[in-house]
Amino acid sequence: MNSFELVSKLRTFLPPEMVLHETEDVRPYECDGLSAYRQAPMIVALPQTEDEVVAILRICHAARTPVVARGAGTGLSGGALPHAEGVLLSLAKLKRILEIDPAARTARVQPGVRNLAISEAAIPYGLYYAPDPSSQIACSIGGNVAENSGGVHCLKYGLTVHNILELRVVTIAGEILEIGGESMDSPGYDLLALMTGSEGMLGIVTEVTVKLMPRPETAQVVMAAFDDIRKAGDAVGNVIGAGIIPAGMEMMDSLTTHAVEGFIHAGYNLKAAAILLCESDGAAEEVAEEIRRINEIMERSGAIEIRTSRDEAERLGFWAGRKAAFPAAGRISPDYYCMDGTIPRKSLSRVLSGIEALSAEYGLRCMNVFHAGDGNLHPLILYDANRPGELELTEKFGAKILEMCIQAGGTITGEHGVGIEKINQMCSQFKAKELEMFHAVKAAFDPEGLLNPGKAVPTLRRCAEHGAMHVHRGAEKFAELPRF
Repeated sequence: MNSFELVSKLRTFLPPEMVLHETEDVRPYECDGLSAYRQAPMIVALPQTEDEVVAILRICHAARTPVVARGAGTGLSGGALPHAEGVLLSLAKLKRILEIDPAARTARVQPGVRNLAISEAAIPYGLYYAPDPSSQIACSIGGNVAENSGGVHCLKYGLTVHNILELRVVTIAGEILEIGGESMDSPGYDLLALMTGSEGMLGIVTEVTVKLMPRPETAQVVMAAFDDIRKAGDAVGNVIGAGIIPAGMEMMDSLTTHAVEGFIHAGYNLKAAAILLCESDGAAEEVAEEIRRINEIMERSGAIEIRTSRDEAERLGFWAGRKAAFPAAGRISPDYYCMDGTIPRKSLSRVLSGIEALSAEYGLRCMNVFHAGDGNLHPLILYDANRPGELELTEKFGAKILEMCIQAGGTITGEHGVGIEKINQMCSQFKAKELEMFHAVKAAFDPEGLLNPGKAVPTLRRCAEHGAMHVHRGAEKFAELPRF
């Protein structure tokens, strides 16, 4: 079926303006937040109901046309990069909050609902949705499910997978599945966990039931400044080792705090080599005791300055700087390449030292900002895409960081997904038999491989031809994709 026939079929049930195919109309969808790689889709479909999603998928399945789902477009691994001969299925118009049940502490929402909008809707009930990615003002819950997103408070409250109860999912064949439920457990395989983080490769989410949490009575943040980033890394282990699980624990290096302070004016110590934010929340007495202990640990760990938020405005101000780290990078560099790897906490100091050495080796600045409590690193490599060869150099730098994470006993992603960005590093992370099992799972849901093809899980041939070469010799990734 050619594009003209496919457009005609889609317009039998979608308004003409909801089926885009002209070059100038589809161009805005050519990339997600990872904008180094771009590809315009053949067609963009913008359904407004689940029935329309079903109809679109049935048509594409019959025509053997690839489908790539897209949420708010804030992803950072190229997971929503369109297929040149496929349909880009935008779920942005499915944005209704269907139900909030304060007694059950749940919310049932469509995939296009913004992360922050769930908490805003739950305010009258004294509830909120805990996962809070830095992009929560814009990112959608459907995208959060696809990538298993976290946020600054995931150390205590968990990732997306720990905060959802039920999904409605449409397969490529147009069948509706109801996965999970409101009970504590259900018989059979844990398909809810399987679907969460599957990057749109197994099915299209059309409805999500999330858990809501009671808003804590109070919360305070300790902001500790260190003259050595290794001391800050050790302080993280000291807090966890003392049996304290903070609501959030985030770290920023000097380059990051300078970029953020000029943007947000959060009050960070600009003489420090690293800033550590550590939050406690809960009942007032419990928070007071935990904050006292955290202050003692920071002092013993060598902090040169320790400040505790005095009120809610100051607490939010401390966090505002951390949440603005990514946009702040744009103030000091034309482009940045955001990595996402996870390591054991005990390896923080060693890996941070390794990143510092790589920065000197490649001659590229790197802002280190990350979820310190669970070892989820987000190095931001600063580069200029207009300088010939600098993107390729940045890719090699990023690949080395991910290899270092693997060598430290960690993984190549914590919450951004694999997409196309890290697909070659999957060849280092997993053995051939493990990759074969991933492909078997994919085939069980999508035998023709039409949903988000070419993402997340590499073929064994790719690993043999490109992956191993990239890992060991720095071969160029994604040579077939246009760059800007």
